[in-house]
This record gives sequence, structure tokens and C-alpha cells, in this order.
Amino acid sequence: MKKKKQNSQHINDSENCCIGNDGSHNSNDNASTFKIYLPATFSFVMLITGIIVDYLEIFPHFSDWIRIVWYVMAYIPVGFPVIIEGWESIKKGDFFTEFLLMSIATIGAFAIGEYPEGVAVMLFYAVGELFQSAAVKKAKGSIKALLDVRPNEALVYRNNNYVSVNPETVAIGEKVQVRVGEKIPLDGILLSEKGSFNTAALTGESKPDTIAKGEKVFAGSINLDGVIEIETTKEFKDSSIARILEMVQNATARKSKTELFIRIFARIYTPIVVFLAIGLTFLPYFFVDEYVFSDWLYRALIFLVISCPCALVISIPLGYFGGLGAASKNGILFKGASFLDEMTKVTTVVMDKTGTVTKGVFKIKNVVVNNGSLSEAEMMKYLMAMEEQSTHPIAKAIMEYKADGEDFQATKVTEVAGKGLKGTVNGKIVLVGNKPLMTSNNIEVPSETDNIVESVVMVSIENKFAGYVIIADELKADAHEAIKQIRESGISKIIMLSGDKDSITQQVAKEMSIDTAKGGLLPEDKLNEVEHLKKQFNTKVAFIGDGINDAPVLAASDVGIAMGGLGSDVAIETADVIIQTDQPSKIARAIKIGRSTRRIVWQNIGLAFGVKAVVLVLGAGGLATMWEAVFADVGVALLAILNAVRLQKMNWK
Repeated sequence: MKKKKQNSQHINDSENCCIGNDGSHNSNDNASTFKIYLPATFSFVMLITGIIVDYLEIFPHFSDWIRIVWYVMAYIPVGFPVIIEGWESIKKGDFFTEFLLMSIATIGAFAIGEYPEGVAVMLFYAVGELFQSAAVKKAKGSIKALLDVRPNEALVYRNNNYVSVNPETVAIGEKVQVRVGEKIPLDGILLSEKGSFNTAALTGESKPDTIAKGEKVFAGSINLDGVIEIETTKEFKDSSIARILEMVQNATARKSKTELFIRIFARIYTPIVVFLAIGLTFLPYFFVDEYVFSDWLYRALIFLVISCPCALVISIPLGYFGGLGAASKNGILFKGASFLDEMTKVTTVVMDKTGTVTKGVFKIKNVVVNNGSLSEAEMMKYLMAMEEQSTHPIAKAIMEYKADGEDFQATKVTEVAGKGLKGTVNGKIVLVGNKPLMTSNNIEVPSETDNIVESVVMVSIENKFAGYVIIADELKADAHEAIKQIRESGISKIIMLSGDKDSITQQVAKEMSIDTAKGGLLPEDKLNEVEHLKKQFNTKVAFIGDGINDAPVLAASDVGIAMGGLGSDVAIETADVIIQTDQPSKIARAIKIGRSTRRIVWQNIGLAFGVKAVVLVLGAGGLATMWEAVFADVGVALLAILNAVRLQKMNWK
């Protein structure tokens, strides 16, 4: 609705004029607030004063033209903007709007001498708009926080000096300095030894994030500890914060089916109401013996006020907007209200393994020594000396092992394709790798290793089996809780599909009590599995993934949910929902927010239609006055707005 758009814009304008570049409020704040509330306040004081004088008869001369002028003065501040809005709509060819209904009803009330009622209708409508503005402002709070973290400058190293430039002018590969308390302007790699960052605007988590040299840092994060340097890896337009901002700005444009239906309904409903009101005014002339035009006109005006679809056209979009805001506050980004609805219909959750329920980072799970003359630390020093020559992710996990004493040095290290490494450490021949490497060198391997499903790195020293290390991908801290909460939310089936080997996938699925699991799948295999599930009766599939290889399935599923959205460009572009905190437990929270939003929207629809239907019947029969009509319209709208605001107050944990 045009009125709503202007209202939202007004909020933005008032915020912009009241908040300085540093985020502090300036002296215009109070003046702006006063200006917003002045018309309604003035009309309210005038209306109450007029009613008191009317009923108490304090001033005998308060009648005729003085009374009319008094109530016209009360009417103009709140009624004139609505009349202008209705006229502008008519000029554009949109005749039947709530502005027209309100204008006809209130002007008609003045025509038959019901001045207080005419003012009251417009006054309460204005109050409803103020409530709506406050509710929208609150719902936008967590989303607007993202706009506040847009970096506005970057200190770039150029010509042997750091110069301040617009982040949009910084190229990939340039070195940028970030001081304490400043925002990182672009995505990049940390060049300093370490850094501590507040990533709340990106992830919704207030806990500082510590990053080591060579790891990724993201635009919009706030540097908390010491001056750091980064090397940019993306242009600003491709940075994490820019993509998130774009999606947030587009989210409210993607309407739910309920919103779209109400819009269409209002366009059909409003002209019908106008013609019914005309009929209610004139048709009784042919059927009623003692027809009094003013009485039936009054009933028709009441009918118009009651029938005004304000409660629907305001509260329903506001309900969805509140849901989007509540989700954003919890680190969950829906790309539109339609996906809030879709989330409520999900019956089957399909998830990837690596990076979704596991961290996607190899860690040492267990170290087993099979040589009595060696300690664990000594064997690990032999292994680490060899793996230092490798760039494999497993080698990186091994190098994180902490062993006391002086490190060993490896020489003559060569790679045995598909098997491992061979070299010399402290003058001894050392083999590091898998079972085929051992058996091809006639080294006997304990049979116990055959039952290990995780990755195993075996070590032999001087052609004798020394031991092995089990390397595994760690489950995320909240992985078990995530599955429990998903089940508690009513999801009937949870499935794991992974490209990792089937034995590992099955083990993880068993540990997490997942219904079905399949491993060793290519991206097209995952896609086929999801397409097959979608064909089953009454099945809505949500797929949760984190990487480029999951993009086809994210696009094909009924609801695509990207984990680790900050780390995967393709996933964040393809998915419908982004879990910014990288926590699988947020999936159940997203379902709860979607269901609560839909429940509140339908509560508002039921409230609006129910109350209106009762008062309509009473009004047509002459049993309801304009005051009941005001409640049925604006009063119900206020109740619906307050109901929608509850989404911002709920505890989603």
C-alpha cells in the first residue's frame, strides 16, 4: 500500500536526520519525534475537549457554526492527509482504497452532524498508523543493524603509505590496515599473527571470534584487539556484508501467498463494500414504510468504516515483517516472507555431513602406539617430521599435535602416489600413509585397523609397524541438540546424504540417531535422492548444505538452507534460508519462527473478519454506532499490530 510505503520511508528519513555519522543522536531527535506525534495529539485534545463541552454543556454558545469549526479543526490534522492520499490514488486510477472508504465515511458523518464520530474515525486511524510505524521500526531494528555495519572507509597501502579510500575502490590483493574498533571493509585473509573480532552483525553471535594468520576475515566484522593487516580477496560488491545487505533489502519484496491473496482480496472487496453501502442507503426506500434518509446514510457510513480492510492490509504484512526481523535477530536470514510459509510445511529434513553437522576440519581422534620402545610423543615426532612436507588437510591436522622436546627433521621425503610418504628421519627409514603402503613394503598391519571407519594414518620405522593415528571430522558442538530439536519440532524424517565414504557417513548418522544415511554420493546423486523424495505423497523437503557441490540440491529442494553462508558464495546465492551462525540447531529455530509467524498472521485474519462480521450485522440493523465501527476497524487493527509485535518479544531458544 502506498500509505505504508510512505510511512516506512518516513521512519527511515526521521532516523537519518536524527542520527549522526557516529551513530549518536543529535538535537533534531526530539523535534522530529514531536513533529510525528503532533497532529494526532492536537486532534485528540480537540476531540476530548469538544466531547466534554458537548455533554457537560459548559459553554452554552458551543453550538452551530462554533461547534462545526471546532470539530473541523480537530479533523484536519488527521483527516486531511488521508483525503489527499485518496485523491492521489484516484488520479492514478486506483479508486477503491481504504483511504476513499475513510474519507467518504467521515465526510458523510460531518454531513449528518455526527462530528465527534467523524473525527474519531480519522484520529484512531492515525493512532493505528503510529502504532504500525513503531512496530515496523522495532521489527527493522535487527535488520537495520546490518546497515549500520556497512564499512565507509578503508586504509589501503598505496605508494608506501596508508591512504583512506572508499571500500568500493579497493582491488583484490591490496593490503588494508584496520585499527581497533574499526570495521573490516572487505573480505580478506589475515596477514597479522592473530586478531579478535566482533562478528555479531554477520552471525548474530556476540561472542568474539579469534582468527589466526592466514584465515579468512569478513567485511563488517569489528576489530577488537590491536592494529591488524589483511589482504583483500574480494571486491566490496562481492563481500559477505554486501551480499547479506542486498538479500535483506530484497527480503520484504518477496511476498508470501497469504500477503498476495490479501492484496488481491482487498482490491475486489473494497469496491463491493462501496456499492453495498450505496445500496444500504437507497434501497430501503423501496421496502421501508418510514424511510429516513439520514438514518440509513448513517448506517451506510458505519458499514463503510467497519468494512475498511485496514486491519488486514496493515497487520498481515507486518506479521511477516516481524517474522523476518525475529529470524534476523537470531542469525537466520530468510530471503523472503514466502519462505517463512514454506518452512512451516517441511516434513523431511535432508542434510549434508561435512560442514553441516561436522566442522569440516580434520582433528586427531586417537593415537595408538604398537612399538613398546616408543612413546606416543616420539612416534608423533616421526610422523610430524614427515607430514611437515605435505599440504594435505590430514597433514595439517597432524601438525596441530603438541609434543614436548625438540622436533625431528625429515630428509629425502618422496610421495608414493595414492598411498603416502617415504623418507628418512634421524637416519631411520620412515613410512607414513595407508594400509596399501604398509603391505607393499611387507610390513604387517594389526587386524584391528580393518574395523576403523575413520581415516587412518599408519607409521612404520625401520620396516617395523610403529602405530597409527585416527583422523576424524569433529561434530559441531550443537549437532546432537540440533537433531533432537528438529524431531521435537515435528519433522517426521531426517536423512543424511554425503560425498564422504559410506562407512564414515553411516557411523556419524548412527551416532546422531539419524533415520537414513547414504555416503559416497556425487552432487548429481544427492540431487536424484532429493527429487525422488519430493515425488512422495505429502512430502516437503528442506535440504541443508554448505558448499558449492550442494548448490544443485539447494536449488531443487522445497526449502534450501545454507550452513556456513559466510564461507560459500554459491550456497548463499542459491539457498532460500541462510544460517549465519553456522549452527545446525538454528534449523529448528527457523521452523519455530516460521510457524509462529504463520499462526499470528492467521490469528489476525480471524480476529479481523470475526469482529467485522459481528459489527457489520449490528450496524446494518441499526444496533451499532460509529464508535463500535471505529473499534471494529481501527481497534482491531491495533490489536492485530500488538499481536504481530509479539514475534519480537518471544524467546526462541
